[in-house]
Amino acid sequence: MATQSATRWHVKGTLLISCNCDYGCPCNFNARPTHGDCEGQWLWHVEEGSFGDVRLDGLSWTVAADWPAAIHEGGGRAICLYDERADDAQREAIEALVRGGNGGPWGIFINTYELEVFRPVPFELHLAGLDSSVKAGDSMELQLAPIKNPVTGADVHPGAVLPEGLVCKEASFGTSRTFKVNDAIEYDHSGKYTAIAPFEYSAS
Repeated sequence: MATQSATRWHVKGTLLISCNCDYGCPCNFNARPTHGDCEGQWLWHVEEGSFGDVRLDGLSWTVAADWPAAIHEGGGRAICLYDERADDAQREAIEALVRGGNGGPWGIFINTYELEVFRPVPFELHLAGLDSSVKAGDSMELQLAPIKNPVTGADVHPGAVLPEGLVCKEASFGTSRTFKVNDAIEYDHSGKYTAIAPFEYSAS
Protein backbone atom coordinates (compact mmCIF):
# COMPACT_ATOMS: atom_id res chain seq x y z
CA MET A 1 0.00 0.00 0.00
CA ALA A 2 1.55 3.30 -1.13
CA THR A 3 0.12 6.67 -0.10
CA GLN A 4 1.07 10.35 -0.12
CA SER A 5 2.62 11.83 3.02
CA ALA A 6 4.58 14.88 4.09
CA THR A 7 7.15 12.45 5.49
CA ARG A 8 8.63 9.57 3.53
CA TRP A 9 8.11 6.27 5.33
CA HIS A 10 8.08 2.52 4.76
CA VAL A 11 7.23 -0.37 7.08
CA LYS A 12 7.00 -4.12 6.52
CA GLY A 13 6.53 -7.03 8.88
CA THR A 14 3.93 -9.31 10.41
CA LEU A 15 0.33 -8.49 11.26
CA LEU A 16 -1.82 -10.31 13.82
CA ILE A 17 -5.59 -9.75 13.56
CA SER A 18 -8.36 -10.81 15.94
CA CYS A 19 -12.00 -9.87 16.44
CA ASN A 20 -15.44 -11.03 17.54
CA CYS A 21 -16.41 -12.46 14.13
CA ASP A 22 -16.67 -16.11 13.19
CA TYR A 23 -13.74 -17.77 11.41
CA GLY A 24 -12.68 -15.94 8.26
CA CYS A 25 -14.39 -12.65 9.23
CA PRO A 26 -17.00 -11.43 6.71
CA CYS A 27 -15.35 -8.00 6.62
CA ASN A 28 -12.57 -9.54 4.53
CA PHE A 29 -15.18 -10.07 1.82
CA ASN A 30 -17.00 -6.71 2.08
CA ALA A 31 -19.83 -8.24 4.10
CA ARG A 32 -21.20 -7.12 7.46
CA PRO A 33 -19.66 -8.35 10.73
CA THR A 34 -20.96 -11.68 12.03
CA HIS A 35 -22.77 -10.12 15.00
CA GLY A 36 -23.49 -6.72 13.46
CA ASP A 37 -20.74 -4.89 15.36
CA CYS A 38 -16.95 -5.09 15.36
CA GLU A 39 -14.71 -5.52 18.39
CA GLY A 40 -11.16 -6.31 17.38
CA GLN A 41 -7.52 -5.40 17.09
CA TRP A 42 -4.55 -5.30 14.75
CA LEU A 43 -1.01 -5.90 15.98
CA TRP A 44 1.76 -4.64 13.70
CA HIS A 45 5.27 -5.95 14.28
CA VAL A 46 7.76 -4.04 12.15
CA GLU A 47 10.60 -6.21 10.94
CA GLU A 48 12.07 -3.48 8.76
CA GLY A 49 11.02 0.13 8.42
CA SER A 50 11.51 3.81 9.01
CA PHE A 51 9.57 7.04 9.33
CA GLY A 52 11.73 9.76 7.88
CA ASP A 53 15.15 9.14 9.42
CA VAL A 54 13.76 7.22 12.40
CA ARG A 55 14.23 3.45 12.32
CA LEU A 56 11.32 1.34 13.59
CA ASP A 57 12.86 -2.14 13.20
CA GLY A 58 11.78 -4.59 15.89
CA LEU A 59 8.99 -2.45 17.36
CA SER A 60 5.32 -3.37 17.70
CA TRP A 61 2.05 -1.61 18.36
CA THR A 62 -1.58 -2.62 18.56
CA VAL A 63 -4.79 -0.74 17.87
CA ALA A 64 -7.82 -2.27 19.57
CA ALA A 65 -11.23 -0.80 18.86
CA ASP A 66 -14.93 -1.16 19.52
CA TRP A 67 -17.37 -0.12 16.80
CA PRO A 68 -21.17 -0.19 17.28
CA ALA A 69 -21.69 -1.54 13.75
CA ALA A 70 -19.47 -2.17 10.72
CA ILE A 71 -16.10 -0.41 10.79
CA HIS A 72 -16.84 1.87 7.84
CA GLU A 73 -19.96 3.19 9.58
CA GLY A 74 -17.79 4.77 12.26
CA GLY A 75 -18.63 5.74 15.80
CA GLY A 76 -15.89 3.59 17.31
CA ARG A 77 -13.58 3.97 20.29
CA ALA A 78 -9.95 2.82 20.14
CA ILE A 79 -6.73 2.48 22.08
CA CYS A 80 -3.15 2.20 20.84
CA LEU A 81 -0.53 0.40 22.90
CA TYR A 82 3.05 0.60 21.67
CA ASP A 83 6.33 -1.05 22.67
CA GLU A 84 7.81 0.67 25.71
CA ARG A 85 11.31 0.16 24.25
CA ALA A 86 10.60 2.93 21.72
CA ASP A 87 12.65 6.05 22.34
CA ASP A 88 11.16 9.55 22.03
CA ALA A 89 11.76 9.81 18.29
CA GLN A 90 10.28 6.35 17.65
CA ARG A 91 7.28 7.14 19.85
CA GLU A 92 6.64 10.30 17.82
CA ALA A 93 6.95 8.33 14.59
CA ILE A 94 4.52 5.63 15.71
CA GLU A 95 2.04 8.25 16.91
CA ALA A 96 2.33 10.15 13.62
CA LEU A 97 1.39 6.96 11.77
CA VAL A 98 -1.37 5.79 14.09
CA ARG A 99 -3.08 9.19 14.20
CA GLY A 100 -3.57 8.86 10.45
CA GLY A 101 -2.07 12.05 9.08
CA ASN A 102 0.52 10.20 7.00
CA GLY A 103 -1.71 7.72 5.22
CA GLY A 104 -1.47 3.96 5.27
CA PRO A 105 -4.39 1.99 6.74
CA TRP A 106 -4.38 4.28 9.79
CA GLY A 107 -5.31 7.22 7.56
CA ILE A 108 -8.60 5.43 6.88
CA PHE A 109 -9.20 3.92 10.31
CA ILE A 110 -8.81 7.27 12.10
CA ASN A 111 -12.04 8.39 10.44
CA THR A 112 -13.95 5.51 12.06
CA TYR A 113 -13.01 5.86 15.74
CA GLU A 114 -11.90 8.23 18.48
CA LEU A 115 -8.38 7.28 19.61
CA GLU A 116 -8.68 7.56 23.39
CA VAL A 117 -5.39 6.02 24.55
CA PHE A 118 -1.83 6.12 23.21
CA ARG A 119 0.44 4.52 25.79
CA PRO A 120 3.69 2.52 26.07
CA VAL A 121 3.50 -0.98 27.54
CA PRO A 122 5.84 -3.98 27.69
CA PHE A 123 5.32 -6.36 24.78
CA GLU A 124 5.81 -10.12 24.94
CA LEU A 125 5.62 -11.27 21.33
CA HIS A 126 6.18 -14.77 19.96
CA LEU A 127 5.80 -15.18 16.20
CA ALA A 128 5.27 -18.78 15.08
CA GLY A 129 2.59 -18.77 12.41
CA LEU A 130 -0.78 -19.82 13.79
CA ASP A 131 0.83 -20.58 17.15
CA SER A 132 1.85 -16.94 17.62
CA SER A 133 1.03 -15.02 20.79
CA VAL A 134 1.32 -11.49 22.16
CA LYS A 135 0.77 -9.83 25.51
CA ALA A 136 0.69 -6.02 25.66
CA GLY A 137 1.09 -5.11 29.31
CA ASP A 138 -2.04 -6.02 31.24
CA SER A 139 -4.28 -4.52 28.56
CA MET A 140 -4.32 -7.04 25.69
CA GLU A 141 -3.60 -10.73 25.33
CA LEU A 142 -3.86 -12.82 22.17
CA GLN A 143 -2.96 -16.46 21.53
CA LEU A 144 -3.57 -17.82 18.04
CA ALA A 145 -4.29 -21.44 17.20
CA PRO A 146 -5.11 -23.43 14.07
CA ILE A 147 -8.77 -24.14 13.34
CA LYS A 148 -9.76 -27.76 14.01
CA ASN A 149 -11.79 -30.01 11.72
CA PRO A 150 -14.93 -30.69 13.81
CA VAL A 151 -15.08 -34.33 12.71
CA THR A 152 -11.47 -35.49 12.80
CA GLY A 153 -9.94 -32.91 15.12
CA ALA A 154 -7.14 -32.34 12.60
CA ASP A 155 -5.72 -28.86 12.04
CA VAL A 156 -7.04 -27.10 8.93
CA HIS A 157 -5.35 -24.17 7.24
CA PRO A 158 -7.76 -21.81 5.45
CA GLY A 159 -6.75 -18.40 4.21
CA ALA A 160 -7.49 -15.76 1.62
CA VAL A 161 -5.84 -13.73 -1.11
CA LEU A 162 -7.09 -10.14 -0.85
CA PRO A 163 -5.83 -8.09 -3.81
CA GLU A 164 -7.72 -4.98 -2.64
CA GLY A 165 -7.07 -5.63 1.07
CA LEU A 166 -6.55 -2.59 3.26
CA VAL A 167 -4.23 -4.04 5.93
CA CYS A 168 -2.85 -7.06 4.03
CA LYS A 169 -3.01 -8.75 0.64
CA GLU A 170 -3.07 -12.34 1.88
CA ALA A 171 -3.72 -13.94 5.25
CA SER A 172 -3.79 -17.29 7.01
CA PHE A 173 -6.90 -17.78 9.16
CA GLY A 174 -7.02 -19.28 12.63
CA THR A 175 -8.87 -19.08 15.92
CA SER A 176 -7.96 -17.55 19.24
CA ARG A 177 -7.13 -19.65 22.26
CA THR A 178 -7.28 -16.32 24.08
CA PHE A 179 -8.26 -12.84 22.96
CA LYS A 180 -8.90 -10.30 25.71
CA VAL A 181 -8.74 -6.51 25.91
CA ASN A 182 -8.95 -4.85 29.34
CA ASP A 183 -8.37 -1.11 29.15
CA ALA A 184 -10.50 1.90 28.19
CA ILE A 185 -12.37 -0.68 26.11
CA GLU A 186 -13.00 -4.21 27.33
CA TYR A 187 -13.99 -7.51 25.76
CA ASP A 188 -13.15 -11.21 25.64
CA HIS A 189 -13.55 -12.91 22.28
CA SER A 190 -11.54 -16.06 22.84
CA GLY A 191 -12.42 -18.81 20.38
CA LYS A 192 -13.23 -16.45 17.51
CA TYR A 193 -11.51 -15.19 14.33
CA THR A 194 -7.78 -14.58 14.07
CA ALA A 195 -5.36 -14.18 11.19
CA ILE A 196 -1.65 -13.74 10.59
CA ALA A 197 -0.35 -11.95 7.53
CA PRO A 198 2.62 -10.15 6.04
CA PHE A 199 2.19 -6.41 5.55
CA GLU A 200 4.06 -3.71 3.71
CA TYR A 201 3.05 -0.03 3.48
CA SER A 202 4.86 3.08 2.29
CA ALA A 203 4.48 6.75 1.46
CA SER A 204 6.70 9.15 -0.44
